[in-house]
Amino acid sequence: MKYSKEIITGITTVVAIGLLVVGINFLKGGSFFGGDDIYYAYFPTSGGVTPATSVYVNQVEIGKVLEVEYVGGDDSLKMVRMKFNIQKEGFQIPKGSKLEAGGIDLFSKGIIVHVNQDISKGYYEPGSKIQGEVSVDIVSQVQAYADPITQQLQVMMGSVDRMVNGVKAFWDETATSEIEESMRQVKIAIKKFGDAATQIQDLIGDERVKISRIMSNVQSITETLKESDDQVKHILGNVKEVTDEMVTLDFKSVMEDAQKTLQSVNEVLDAATNGNGTLSKLVNDEALYNELVETNADLQNLLKDLQLHPERYIHFSVIGGKTKGANFTPEEEKELKKIVDERTN
Repeated sequence: MKYSKEIITGITTVVAIGLLVVGINFLKGGSFFGGDDIYYAYFPTSGGVTPATSVYVNQVEIGKVLEVEYVGGDDSLKMVRMKFNIQKEGFQIPKGSKLEAGGIDLFSKGIIVHVNQDISKGYYEPGSKIQGEVSVDIVSQVQAYADPITQQLQVMMGSVDRMVNGVKAFWDETATSEIEESMRQVKIAIKKFGDAATQIQDLIGDERVKISRIMSNVQSITETLKESDDQVKHILGNVKEVTDEMVTLDFKSVMEDAQKTLQSVNEVLDAATNGNGTLSKLVNDEALYNELVETNADLQNLLKDLQLHPERYIHFSVIGGKTKGANFTPEEEKELKKIVDERTN
């Protein structure tokens, strides 16, 4: 059976128009074949929601927004009406559920259905009108959080600005020069500390050998004392024996003898002091003292003359010759020579 070109063209046009209608309906948010449950929600504002945005339950897409229109009216809560469908088969909205229009994340907008877990009140029928609310978007939340911080920052910046001005007023050339002078003094002090540390290090290096020697000597002395321990014990034993013997002596008789001796000495000293006896004459006779001094002086002169002119007193024979002087026997010459040597030395 053959069809004319007109019939084929007409059928193709009807199919194309049908596909176009279905495609437009799909792009607007409806199902491809239709038959979805339709609901109406009312909000104070659109919250940025536009047609073809999604409807979510627990962040899962279950439908599409079909229309967003301003309806006005006396009730301020019914300014914007949104028509949406539920594409998920078998899903119903329990009564008491909350609809929230606004931002899903930073980039997506839509309607969020907060499902009421209590289903004792039943479910909304398709075509029902549901009151909703506009969620606070992230920008508004950030702005509400940032506004107090911004105000505090402004106050803090004012305080910082005043502080900087105060520091700037203080930080004049005089303060700068004083700080530079202080830094210079600090550098000088650090250099002196460094020089002192170097000198101490050198001194320690020089004295290290001496300290080592001293410690070696101490160790040697310790070892010597250790080796002499037996000898020291023997000496202490002897001292103990001597002490014991001294303890056993008759100290009473010794003290009596000493007392008698001291009494005799005191009697001699008393006699000398009172002018009695020979010792008193030797001590108190001034003429005898003067004569002894003169005799000593004459003896000194005699010895000096004997040292300078021995030929006057001693007879020497040199190769048969004779020198003048006194004649002494050999024994007298030896005795006189001994006296001269002792005096001269």
